[in-house]
Amino acid sequence: MAVNYSNILIRATNWVGDAVMCLPALHAIRARFPEAHITILAKSWVADLYAQESFTNRMLMCDAKPWWTMALELRRHRFDCAILLQNAFGAAWVAAAAGIPARIGYNRDGRGFLLTRAVKVPKRGEIPRHQRFYYLELLRRARLIDTIPAGDIKITPQTSVRNPKRVIGISPGAAYGTAKRWLPERFAEAASELANARGAALALFGSRAEHNLCEQIAQMLHGHDVTNYAGRTTLEQFIELAARCELFLTNDSGAMHIASALGVPTVAIFGATDDEATGPTGPRARVVREKVECSPCLLRECPIDHRCMTRVSAGRVVEEALALLAE
Repeated sequence: MAVNYSNILIRATNWVGDAVMCLPALHAIRARFPEAHITILAKSWVADLYAQESFTNRMLMCDAKPWWTMALELRRHRFDCAILLQNAFGAAWVAAAAGIPARIGYNRDGRGFLLTRAVKVPKRGEIPRHQRFYYLELLRRARLIDTIPAGDIKITPQTSVRNPKRVIGISPGAAYGTAKRWLPERFAEAASELANARGAALALFGSRAEHNLCEQIAQMLHGHDVTNYAGRTTLEQFIELAARCELFLTNDSGAMHIASALGVPTVAIFGATDDEATGPTGPRARVVREKVECSPCLLRECPIDHRCMTRVSAGRVVEEALALLAE
């Protein structure tokens, strides 16, 4: 590990959940190159997450830009190294076209010839299953770090101010598909019982596309103090609001990863996806799932009866949440 880079470009992952899961790798890069100027190239919808972290000197956006335009923009910055956490062919093509002399990434998606250090993709069983280790192993195999750092994923909130009242956060959506979503009426039932038990207000979170879903749940919670934030916050604002919650109920989603990494007590309902690979890692997180023969299927939509989710009762979620808060 004798090479020292001074002007590093990191091509970040595109989706919020992946963005959170690669945070340990980004902190490891900063620890390895404490004096380097580190630029994160990312989509605008994850930029707020990276911008607030200590490893970042500068953010560049790559929304809807042609590859060649992006390459010309990067060339002006004279980077001496590009670390590609994103797996896509285009990430390697842009780095090569930008003339970045050291280009490090996994050798996949037909892009190996564009990399100066094409790292072999780990086989199943070679590394721990959680996705954060996939990004850390890239650095280890590229000899940028000697060992994989231990610990959970952590986000430091920008404010330590707590809400004057108790708030339970609810994130009933999931960008990947409906197979990851617990039933709206179950979210409402669990939220109502917890709000009564804790004397808490309720905050619904989601994307603009999930506003109607959140509004549907809000209508089921008539009589409670409910705010529907879906589509009304930036990622930065969501992080601040989530940090103030005393509890967070969620599907497997980017919101789940953020709440857990903030250290907020988080109850995540899993069905179609694999909690061992993409579950929350925070010290105060619990996964609720029912074992069924077809789960995890990793499908976007359930082709049968969605039994992995319909078998999860509101009562069980409430029980897990109250036990978590009592710890």
